[in-house]
Order: sequence, then C-alpha cells, then structure tokens
Amino acid sequence: MKNSGILAMVLVLATLAGGCSSVVSEPVSRTSTFFDTVVQIDIYDKNAEEVLDGCMELCQGYEEKFSRTREGSEIWQLNHAGGQAVTLSQDTVDVIRLGLHYGELTGGALDITIAPLTDLWDIKNNPGTLPDAAAIESARSHVNYENVRVDGTTVQLMDPAASVDLGAVAKGYVADRLKEYLEDQGIASALINLGGNILAVGGKPDGTSFNIGVQYPFREQGESITSIKIKDKSVVSSGPYQRYFELDGKIYHHILDPASGRPSDNGLSSVTIVADSSADADCLSTACFVLGLQQGMELIDSLDNAEALFITSDYKLYYSSGFQK
Repeated sequence: MKNSGILAMVLVLATLAGGCSSVVSEPVSRTSTFFDTVVQIDIYDKNAEEVLDGCMELCQGYEEKFSRTREGSEIWQLNHAGGQAVTLSQDTVDVIRLGLHYGELTGGALDITIAPLTDLWDIKNNPGTLPDAAAIESARSHVNYENVRVDGTTVQLMDPAASVDLGAVAKGYVADRLKEYLEDQGIASALINLGGNILAVGGKPDGTSFNIGVQYPFREQGESITSIKIKDKSVVSSGPYQRYFELDGKIYHHILDPASGRPSDNGLSSVTIVADSSADADCLSTACFVLGLQQGMELIDSLDNAEALFITSDYKLYYSSGFQK
C-alpha cells in the first residue's frame, strides 16, 4: 500500500457555539498502524475517545479481511484457493467489485491482480536487484482483472496462479467507511489520514476548509509543493518517491504498469486526486499515474466525480479543467 505522500496541515481557530457544545478547537487524535501504514484520525469533539476506539476497531476488522499478507484473511484465502470459488464478506466483495470497475474504466491501468508482479519486484525490500525479463513476463501473464469472477458474495480466480492485491483500492474504501461511522456518531468535523489517503468530515470547526499540503516529490517528508483546501472531500496522492530503489542512476518504484510488468515510466513524479469518495481518489491516483499525463488528464476530464493535479518529473504542475485552486 502507498505510504504517506500528503501532509495534513491543520491549524484551527474555533469559537465554541455555547456552553453545552462538544466542539473543541484542537483535535482529539489517535494514531496506530494498519494496512502496513500509519493511520491517524483527528476529531474535533471533546467526546471523541470512545468514537476513536470504534474507528480503530473498524480498521482492525478491515485489515483482517483485506490484507494480502495476513495469513487467514479473506484475500489470503482467495489467493490460496488454487482457483476454487471462495465465499467472502460483502465488504471484501464490494472492494473487489470497485477494483474491477476501475480496471475496466482505465483499460487495465489499475489491475487488482497485480500481486504476482508486486511479489516479483518486492520494491519495499529490494536491495537493488532487477528481475530478469523472463520472470517479469511469467508474472505478467497472470495479471488480468478479467480473470476475476464475482457471483453474489462468491469470488473465483479463473487463473489458479493469479492473486489479488487491494493496495490501490482498500485504504480509500476504509476511509469512506470511517467517515460514514463518524457521521453516524454525530461528528461534524474530523480528518482521516490512512497513510496519505486524506478524507475530511466537514471542514474545520470555525467553518473554514482544511488545508492539505501536497508532498514535494523526492524532498524531505512534509515539504509541500502546493496545498489544496477541502471540505467533505478526499485527497490522495501517488508517486514514485513513496517506495523505490535506485540502480545505475535510474529509479525503480512500486507503481507497476500491468502492461509492461515494470515500474511505470512516463515522466510523472506525482498524481493527486481530489474527489468526494476516497475510494475513487485512491483508484484514480494509481491509474492516472500509470496512464501518464495526457491519457490520465483525458480520463479525469471525462469524469464528474474527480479532479487531478499532475506533477511531471521536471516539477511542473498541471491541473484538470475543473480543479478548484
């Protein structure tokens, strides 16, 4: 899963609306680790502790379903079923369906069966070794989202050697579910950060927008190249600076192109998506990075639910037509 590519910079000056109000000017925060990344939730409500407990319980439950590496998880069971059909929870099926939708929408630029290539490259632990061409082609031959069959809550991988990786989908889905939970608990102002997947519940308590910094690629963590103001929206970035190694002056990173079987190489340093849904933003940030500036921008401009900021390797910024700066 993507590591943090966005710094949430939250400075709130709030006036409490009466003595009985539970709104606070400084957030009650909780930080933990799920989905192989840092999760932080900030709630602007003095009664937040019990709600934060509930958020962490939700994250734990989703990790037990969606994790590819956690033995016994639902995705682990699917990947180890040898091509047999597996009955999964509705949550897991919903995430898989979402990934398949974006696979079709993007012509396979996002493919949830990317796991054989992810394992082969193992960018997180790779000391600087390139897989040989035959190994890449062998792994790539098992990457095809069209080999995933869904019937109700039953899922089957038609290629027994295929395996699913929800890394480009799951965090956004979980962020959306956390927002629904917070709203059900009466929370009007909060910021959810799942390893850089930012989702705002409302705005700041004083009515202004949250200001989200966009990471300057390959600079110190927290150094922003620009910022985006949001209320009730999600901001998600993808870029090669998040996990990579360098060999002979060339960067090899974790965003793999399903078509080539290699790290995407199209002159981009970052793609940031702004959308109502964090799941949509999550999927689109990866897909648009793989598609590149021209095709990615064409995709975003064809959609009603998302806007994008593309940063090229020379650090020029390109905004989609409806982007609110």
